Amino acid sequence: MKRLVFFIWFISALHIMPAYCDDSVFLDYAIEDSGPADITAAPVSINAGSDTANVSTFDIAGIMLGMPFEDVQTLFFRGGGLYTPRDKNSIIYTIHPDWKYNLDYECRQQNVFVPSELESCIRSLARHRGLMYASELHLVRANTGETITVYFTSNATDNLVWRVVYKNDVDELEGMAEKFENQRQKKILAFWQNVLDKYGAPNSGTDKWITTSNAYDPMMTAYYGALDLVDQGRNATDQAKNVNDARENFKAKPYAF
Repeated sequence: MKRLVFFIWFISALHIMPAYCDDSVFLDYAIEDSGPADITAAPVSINAGSDTANVSTFDIAGIMLGMPFEDVQTLFFRGGGLYTPRDKNSIIYTIHPDWKYNLDYECRQQNVFVPSELESCIRSLARHRGLMYASELHLVRANTGETITVYFTSNATDNLVWRVVYKNDVDELEGMAEKFENQRQKKILAFWQNVLDKYGAPNSGTDKWITTSNAYDPMMTAYYGALDLVDQGRNATDQAKNVNDARENFKAKPYAF
């Protein structure tokens, strides 16, 4: 009886272990270094006579700021939706640079110096400590050429959506003839009308929906053929926490004096 109870407990434990402990989770996806976000926190202001917008409730194809990676993955990987994961490297896994520097130091303290072995050591440590996380998810809608790229914070702040970038082909021009320019203008007009129908009129300038005049609060910007839904404050908080945690957990030599 005791053996049976232990076996049931052991099987249950396997099901609740965090995914990052299983190396196979990362085998089918790309692992890349993270880079600085290509956005700025330029000042914004609310148009005269306009109200603030609750941008945190905006969605792009059902994806909202603050959604956990697991929820977004479940939404699009089970099939049946308008969007599907792109064929190659639909998920990008990342190690925050400050943590990667920490792990590089640890591996070299273990006399690992060959570049390929050093990289393998860093990734192994990162996986088993939960420092490697899904930073990007790439989705496509094949019949229309639309794409969505979703960006996530690290595990330090629960791996949540902080940015969603949507793109389509309405601004692309097939040729220089008058008919193509006419078609392009009509596509742009239809796109903007659909944007206005879903989100209402911009409350900042002619192309932005802002929560407050603080550019670190949730905001959405519309371009010709693109939407950029972003919470720069969430991203900045995540970056700061990783830098601070990495500094506090740097495994220096045990100096004694």
